[in-house]
Amino acid sequence: MRVTDTAPHIAEHPQPPLGEKMRILGFVGSDAGRFKRFDEQTHQAARALEQAAKRGDGQSVIASFAALQNSCLACHQNFRKPFMEHFYGKP
Repeated sequence: MRVTDTAPHIAEHPQPPLGEKMRILGFVGSDAGRFKRFDEQTHQAARALEQAAKRGDGQSVIASFAALQNSCLACHQNFRKPFMEHFYGKP
């Protein structure tokens, strides 16, 4: 798939059902603001990636993709292990 087709799927991914969202927010507790900021950074980077690809701006595509990767990595480094342990009993 092309970048212009894929980026919107990342930027506008489906939200979890309300019950699941409440469980997640309950788990992150006082870190909910930070969790939401990581999510918003990911959405913004994916939107920027899409726009850069539509313009044919290769340098901006690379920079936006790097920002997207960094936002995903930062969130996973902060939340993935405790999330997996809490909800699935494994790292």
